[in-house]
Amino acid sequence: MDREPGLSVRVKLTLSYAAFSMLAGGLLLVAAWGSLLRYVPDRPARTPYGLAPDRSFVLHTFVQSAGPVLLFLLLFGLLGGWVLAGRMLAPLKRIGDATRLATNGTLSHRIQLPGRQDEFRELADAFDTMLARLEAHVAEQRRFAANASHELRTPLAISKTLLDVARSDPDHDTDEVIDRLHAVNTRAIDLVEALLLLSRAEQRSFPREPVDLSLMAEEATETLLPLAERNGVTVETSGDITPANGSPALLLQLVTNLVHNAIVHNLPEHGTVSINTSNRPETVVLTVENTGAKVTPELASILTEPFQRGTERVHTDHAGVGLGLAIVKTITQAHDGTLTLSPRPDGGMRVTVELPRAAPYAAT
Repeated sequence: MDREPGLSVRVKLTLSYAAFSMLAGGLLLVAAWGSLLRYVPDRPARTPYGLAPDRSFVLHTFVQSAGPVLLFLLLFGLLGGWVLAGRMLAPLKRIGDATRLATNGTLSHRIQLPGRQDEFRELADAFDTMLARLEAHVAEQRRFAANASHELRTPLAISKTLLDVARSDPDHDTDEVIDRLHAVNTRAIDLVEALLLLSRAEQRSFPREPVDLSLMAEEATETLLPLAERNGVTVETSGDITPANGSPALLLQLVTNLVHNAIVHNLPEHGTVSINTSNRPETVVLTVENTGAKVTPELASILTEPFQRGTERVHTDHAGVGLGLAIVKTITQAHDGTLTLSPRPDGGMRVTVELPRAAPYAAT
């Protein structure tokens, strides 16, 4: 916003200090004059010590003395106010400089005001916290954009290669090219849809309504049961009615992603997946456990980042687009919940989603 130039805050405070000093000094002189005036006669009078001055003479003398005093108070107020205002506004200047740096795109700096707690230091600490979160968010967005570009470029490059091969070799099997192009395009579509879902969840642009996580778990299990049978995985579902508020479509996607991951990243045969829903005093909990290879805590801590895959994930037929757990994390955060990934001692993972509990509702 364009604004007309005006006085700085330091000048305004200086003028305020000087005006207050002048007002206080003037009131003090008026009070002194009022007290003195009671003992001064209207006309000159003789006393044993000589001729006593009248009020006009005393007033003239008082005014001559009060003038320099008021001038001193004015200069003292201006000078002292300028110094005090500068000291008081020094933290605000540091905050302003940091804000300008942030406006220009520099987010690595911090104000770090020393001293005891006061309003300026509360503001500086809040600004430092905001800068730290903003820097982390920007770094995450840049990393996400780079990874998304790489992931989207891969199927496009494969499609171009297949088309170039088909063009250079007219006798090449057309059905094979079409099948491979179909698979590549399907993967690209899945990636774009996952990115759109991730963006929608991050913006929290969805209506909220009563949702039962136990019903979501049953629906996801029923949908993925054929996949579990093909992979030789046994899926068990148990638990209580778990009422929450949120988007049924997003929460179903959350549960489906967790169950799908638990089925795909399991033992080669005789694997198991356990899905449980439970209630706590203020939250509802969804827990998905699966057998599988041992996962290190370091790997578990980064699996929710976009396009992160363990080594065993890349070499399977269900490598996915690398956004499954990232979508789960985003949907959980959009519903004001928490997501916890814990490696199981015997192998596999335990994933826990905890959401705010809603009042029980009557099923229709």
